[in-house]
Amino acid sequence: MTLKEEEKRTLLDMAKQVIRSALDEKDVPDFDIISPVLREKRGAFVTLKKKGQLRGCIGYIEGIKPLYRTVMEMAVAAAFQDPRFPPLKRGEFEQLDFEISVLTPLEEVTDIEDIEVGHHGLYIVKGFRSGLLLPQVAVEHHWDRETFLMETCYKAGLSTRAWKDPDTKIYRFSADVFGDH
Repeated sequence: MTLKEEEKRTLLDMAKQVIRSALDEKDVPDFDIISPVLREKRGAFVTLKKKGQLRGCIGYIEGIKPLYRTVMEMAVAAAFQDPRFPPLKRGEFEQLDFEISVLTPLEEVTDIEDIEVGHHGLYIVKGFRSGLLLPQVAVEHHWDRETFLMETCYKAGLSTRAWKDPDTKIYRFSADVFGDH
């Protein structure tokens, strides 16, 4: 699924407005969502960067809510609930770059050759541990396939070689990634 430019702008505007409303302690505005695509249940992540550095990133892996609702909720979560960062302050808002990643459904990987760096994101699960890295992360860090697998294991709190274990599940997904940067 590829979003139209107008749909991308709508999602970016919504993400900004819900964070601005939270910072100003105002009610979230009502949005009139006409596009059927934005009403589809889709997984999505909202990434916030400040001066090129990660400032928050949270999302749903799978489509449990309509896309527009997911983006609204994940924007607030990325700004105020990412445990890696303190809650966003009002003075930081104007310094933010917004990026939204709309995910395709997960596909289990049986051959790592089926992972295309730059096109696929990874989700690795072993026991109770799991980790996800979006497709753009591997590109930003100039990782090859094996490094991408190792880093996803590391994010899951696993050994960096855990991707080779037969009881480790590897999933891939694609994402429509867009932003205002």
